[in-house]
Amino acid sequence: MSVKIVGELQSGNVIIIDNNPVIVIKAQYNKSGRNAAVVKLKVKNLMTNRVSELVYKADEKVEGVMLEKKECTYSYFAPPNHVFVDAEFNQYEIDAETISDLEKYLVPDMTDVCEVTFYEGRPISVVLPKIIIREVEYTEPVVRGDTSGKITKAAILKDSKHELQVTQFVEIGDKIEIDTESGEFRRRCT
Repeated sequence: MSVKIVGELQSGNVIIIDNNPVIVIKAQYNKSGRNAAVVKLKVKNLMTNRVSELVYKADEKVEGVMLEKKECTYSYFAPPNHVFVDAEFNQYEIDAETISDLEKYLVPDMTDVCEVTFYEGRPISVVLPKIIIREVEYTEPVVRGDTSGKITKAAILKDSKHELQVTQFVEIGDKIEIDTESGEFRRRCT
């Protein structure tokens, strides 16, 4: 554990608030007139995934945390947990509710390397690679002659059944790149 000054916090720092680890999503320093400087923090509780906003004096001190991180791959879903495996074949189970926003990208035995974060030996979060490649299982055919503007259409991904918008030239069986942070189609792979 370390001590951090609130005015020096940045996005990605992990601190302890009310005995729970929280990750700083946004830190906004504010100094107005004669008032003391304050920092507005938008934080996410790593145990409950609840997002909240807090205000601290800029010179206040908080308890910092160093979290252990390991590279793992996703293996399978064993309700109610998703199972990840590290290079030594150790298995780690993470509650499906905790990573519900990532489930649309998880497919059994995927080879994409994820970063699993541990707090006191317990896996609490997963970060997927920024770009993943998935195969399109279904999309409508191209409408000939429609060349006005940027046209998109819905596509359903193989295995995960996730639906997203793609450009009109993407066809069934194509592999596409997806930005996991924005959830958007990036490009068709060749």
